[in-house]
Amino acid sequence: MSRSQKNYKSAFIFLTTLFFLWGFITVLVDSLVPRLKDVFEMSYAKTVLVQFAFFTAFFVFSLPAGFILSKIGYKKGIVLGLLTMATGCLLFYPAAAYRSFSIFLIGYFTLAGGITVLQVAANPYVALLGNEDGASSRLNLSQAFNSLGTTIAPVVGALFLLSDSVKTSAEINVLSDLEKQNYFIVEAATVQTPFLLIAITIIVLAFIFAFINLPKVMQESPKVGYLSLLKSKVMLMGALGIFLYVGAEVAIGSFLVNYFHSAQLAAVVSESSVMMNIANTIASTFNKTFSNADPKSLLGIFVIFYWGGAMIGRFIGAYLTKIISPGKVLSLFATLAIIMIVISINTAGLLSMWSILAVGLFNSIMFPTIFTLSLEGLGDLKAQASGLLCMAIVGGAVIPFIFGSLIDNFGFKTAFLLAILCYGYILFYGRFKASKT
Repeated sequence: MSRSQKNYKSAFIFLTTLFFLWGFITVLVDSLVPRLKDVFEMSYAKTVLVQFAFFTAFFVFSLPAGFILSKIGYKKGIVLGLLTMATGCLLFYPAAAYRSFSIFLIGYFTLAGGITVLQVAANPYVALLGNEDGASSRLNLSQAFNSLGTTIAPVVGALFLLSDSVKTSAEINVLSDLEKQNYFIVEAATVQTPFLLIAITIIVLAFIFAFINLPKVMQESPKVGYLSLLKSKVMLMGALGIFLYVGAEVAIGSFLVNYFHSAQLAAVVSESSVMMNIANTIASTFNKTFSNADPKSLLGIFVIFYWGGAMIGRFIGAYLTKIISPGKVLSLFATLAIIMIVISINTAGLLSMWSILAVGLFNSIMFPTIFTLSLEGLGDLKAQASGLLCMAIVGGAVIPFIFGSLIDNFGFKTAFLLAILCYGYILFYGRFKASKT
């Protein structure tokens, strides 16, 4: 193995750590959604303001992030991104202490700003660690570790963020002053402890990245380029694909617990010895059981299969996109995602539950494949294209908000039709790209 290949391998390992980290934190945000809904007694649409603050940051910071990276370099940019993420996590401490929804939103926005810097740099960086033909395969493999983080996060969320019942305003008002004080302290600690530990971990990672060497694989970006990108039909179609994919994935993931709860699946799961064994096997990793668990905590544990499916699918996708046209693989996975949603909304019980969880498996290759297909043939404009594609991640703010509003007004079945439309476009984009190869 040559020196440059060794440097590429080391860079890939360090960058994969970042993919894991932001995947873990992004889904941990989702785990807070049902808890914040209870704490602040909000509608589904208002609860999604959490995701709105988080993903709007991608729209706001993607282009500035590209500019900053061109000025200070990738290594310093990564350190800056990590420290910004840590600041966002630390803001959750006073937000929980004062039960302030506004501070929570500021914290999420700050956290996402740091992740944006990492996304803009890391995705094209991994894609460029080799030839263009293998870009989809490499990014699928790297994103598989991002999915490892998203797989672990629901377990942490279910066991530490959803593990106790939240009192309503009426229940809190009848407590004595001492009981209220004790309740608020315990309630705040439930959120403060996990995010304080995450902040410390991120700061340690920032320190490590400050002292490692990353190989230079990109030339200096041209001074002008964004206007030229607007002439690229494939890139613009890909940006829309990213917008719809992230929106659909986040919308489904954010409301899975509520969807299961509305279908009264807690009773179905608790009555199944197999399902309870699965839940307790997963929970035993954290020395907990679900014998007397809150229903949302019990159902939350199964969200691991949604994000875990994405991890497995990306390892499979890394191989499939090597031997089959990435566009064909993308259209196949989009078709299967649609089929799973149709099955879920037209059935009941465990079949409905497992079919919607299976959507995660077919989500797997969508982001990295759309991303790399959109970069094909752009040459020196890839860095700018990465910024525009990362801006499209704002779909994670827009689509879930619409999804939540549809639930409030029409119910889950109607809301899932929106997700079907999103995957329908991705199916079209995959077929379009496959026809060009």
